[in-house]
Amino acid sequence: MFKIAVLPGDGIGTEIVPEAQKVLKAVAKRFKHEFAFTEALVGGAAIDEVGVPLPEETLALCKDSDAVLLGAIGGPKWDNLPAALRPEAAALLALRKELGLYANLRPAYLFPELVHASSLKPDIIEGVDLLVVRELTGGLYFGEKRREKLLGGERAIDVLEYSTYEIERIVRLACEAARKRRKKVTSVDKANVLESSRLWREVANRVALEYPDVEFSHMYVDNCAMQLIRNPRQFDVIVTENMFGDILTDEASMLTGSLGMLPSASIGGKVGMYEPSHGSAPDIAGQGKANPLATILSAAMMLRYSFDLEQEALAVEQAVREVLAEGYRTPDITEPDQKLVNTREMGDLVARKVEEVEV
Repeated sequence: MFKIAVLPGDGIGTEIVPEAQKVLKAVAKRFKHEFAFTEALVGGAAIDEVGVPLPEETLALCKDSDAVLLGAIGGPKWDNLPAALRPEAAALLALRKELGLYANLRPAYLFPELVHASSLKPDIIEGVDLLVVRELTGGLYFGEKRREKLLGGERAIDVLEYSTYEIERIVRLACEAARKRRKKVTSVDKANVLESSRLWREVANRVALEYPDVEFSHMYVDNCAMQLIRNPRQFDVIVTENMFGDILTDEASMLTGSLGMLPSASIGGKVGMYEPSHGSAPDIAGQGKANPLATILSAAMMLRYSFDLEQEALAVEQAVREVLAEGYRTPDITEPDQKLVNTREMGDLVARKVEEVEV
């Protein structure tokens, strides 16, 4: 039996997570597994209920589980809270830190059926299949933060820190991932300006020597942002620090047609956490418009990385592919002459397809 902590969170999180659970139940039925789901509060919902974004009970549940399935956290309702209570920092970043999740894997794969859903030209994005490996526990997001009074105003200070060890482990993980793909790693930094990036590049070069079979190169982050739009097919695995990875993965989502198609896995500790790359989208919450496919594909990553169930993961991914091939779309990826469905209907379609696809 696999124990899964379920954290729907805020906004559309409460709509998309049940659809991923539905698909996992279909996997359990077909492949004779047992998944035990235990739900808990996190984020703004937890603040409203118990006054803190990450209750002790939730953290304890996550640590005692085999994997965590997360929906979305935060929203305008809680934007004016002190930094220590903001859901995004006090819940999401704290979860990553407490669970030792130092690597975020975000694949950007363009399903052929969604070529025209992207805002980019088909000849640019056809065949895109890349993986961004983002360092998750260092950099500006976790560095010291403070403000100082100045004559006539204030000064805000955010400290960007990285150690040799933190860089070594994320670059090594990226190289290992590349060995299972097309054996090419692009390390992204800003070494012409930042001292932390200069250390990053020096350490990355040393680690790369351990992988003579992997083509290893460097690229400045501003150039990478341009190249993702200009020629995304050149990339196989991109490895980068925390903030750069956060920005580049949102950009990469447009290659796939929608943020609603971009799954993610946060790994490195004993318990992995799986979540869609998008936010809580309060503007469409409760309307059945949310695309659950990123969450469903995140569940496929859970099967692969936490449970070592490769065939089951492939079944979920093939089910999504076949549902899209049959023309079903949620509003974010809809096109003329396609079959528009709501959140729940998309989950139903994929769950049914899981039970019959060939893998």
